[in-house]
Amino acid sequence: MVLQQDLSQKESAGSGHFGVSLLFKENTPFPDRDTLLNILKKHLGDVTLMSSGENMAVFSADKYKVTIDGHELTPQLVLMKCAEIDKPLLDDIAATQLWNCEDAETILEECHYRIAATDMLSAVLDYREHAKMLTEYTEALTEAFPGCEALLFENSKKMHAREDIVNCDLPQDFRFIHYAVNVRFFRLEGSDDFIVDSLGMSMLGLPDAQYHFHGLNVSHVINHAYALLSYLFDNGSVIKPGDTFDGVAEDGEITSEVQWQLNYEESLIQPAREVLDVNTGVYAAGDR
Repeated sequence: MVLQQDLSQKESAGSGHFGVSLLFKENTPFPDRDTLLNILKKHLGDVTLMSSGENMAVFSADKYKVTIDGHELTPQLVLMKCAEIDKPLLDDIAATQLWNCEDAETILEECHYRIAATDMLSAVLDYREHAKMLTEYTEALTEAFPGCEALLFENSKKMHAREDIVNCDLPQDFRFIHYAVNVRFFRLEGSDDFIVDSLGMSMLGLPDAQYHFHGLNVSHVINHAYALLSYLFDNGSVIKPGDTFDGVAEDGEITSEVQWQLNYEESLIQPAREVLDVNTGVYAAGDR
């Protein structure tokens, strides 16, 4: 997407919030209670149906435990009944960043219904456990609703065709970022400057990454972003302002011979949030 220079930051990114919309061409009911419970248990282990009404069902993921105000609780998984989509799911910026869903435009045109899913009481989980639970929940939903055309993650606006998740064979630790974290790409109008940033790590309480640069292969920067996000997932928020991280050589390989400095800054592109800004050295653009 080409962006004008006066970048908007009116919207703020949520923190710790998970939401995903399952998109359908037709109004789709829930499977019967036993079928849905068995599928959830297959992916999440012990699951208890806590309530089921006209508009939603709530389950507890019993193998995950959280402590809030001295009380041990279990995270809750919420599933909203299928409803007609009454307004666009994506704004103009988000609609240009659906790189990993080849038929995204057609799916959005043809799907008029959605089932919304979210979680509660889980933000205090260890982020790795939280990621594992959300990955298991996502995979359970794709099995429970075979008529789903695609899944749209609300925080990051990343979209996957259902088959992409059903057929995913990545190791467990790589799946959350693959499913739910969007690495975006923009060119600034009237310049040779580019911005690559990520959106979605806040669901785990981890920072997103941002690059403002020129003269680098954008694909190489995107690959670097995924490597940096994987490092953050493996190690947590261990990066301090001024730390360095291996950069990209001319051939696109990440190498210790190139060091890029990292600092925490306000994001250049909405939603407004603190990001880990990557200074690409001689390729850096903008004021730092």
